[in-house]
Amino acid sequence: MSTTVETASAAARTAPAAVIVAIDGPSGTGKSSTSKAVAAQLGLSYLDTGAQYRAITWWMLNNGIDVEDATEVATAAAKPVIVSGTDPAAPTITVDGEDASGPIRTQEVTSRVSAVSAVPEVRTRITELQRTIASAAERGIVVEGRDIGTTVLPGADLKIFLTASPEARAARRSGELKGSDLAATKEALIKRDAADSGRKTSPLAKADDAVEVDTTELTLQQVIECVVTLVEEKRAAK
Repeated sequence: MSTTVETASAAARTAPAAVIVAIDGPSGTGKSSTSKAVAAQLGLSYLDTGAQYRAITWWMLNNGIDVEDATEVATAAAKPVIVSGTDPAAPTITVDGEDASGPIRTQEVTSRVSAVSAVPEVRTRITELQRTIASAAERGIVVEGRDIGTTVLPGADLKIFLTASPEARAARRSGELKGSDLAATKEALIKRDAADSGRKTSPLAKADDAVEVDTTELTLQQVIECVVTLVEEKRAAK
């Protein structure tokens, strides 16, 4: 019996400390790719909060909700059941039991998600969901979004804010969206930035205690290595 207890105690001492990592920033800075890779490398859970806002937007569009009518959106905000899988190797998202991982990435959803996300009732609903998921992550979690360090998880162990020039971000996003126009992509990103930064409820913003990482001149692997180092340093200090 004592040997078992000692073994368990030793394992507890050597197991890495659980950490909650908030990674914020605008589109095209490498948030998703970095967050998934860091979570996978360090054995953490992963949550793409943007996918949740896309999911509720997709549900609204599918159910005839006028997404430009904030009152109508607010009334419907509590209706869809959104479930996020947190495995970084295969993150999933379902809405009312239906796989929504593909449909939420359409241009229609992309063009409407800022309007839906700006409605306070939507943000309250999704923020509660995000906090529940983060608190249930026993080994720790990497949560990526736009207001994680400032609003959703202000007590996160580590906050990182990724930035990049509009040109670099547009080039990356155009690479993801095959055949897209670079100038149009850049214009859309700048417009999305303005909407996200200017909304009254939980705007896109860098937390005062966040570490800013400019990814303009960095490869994805370099960004991942930088963030992994920051997380490992935070773990060691806990």
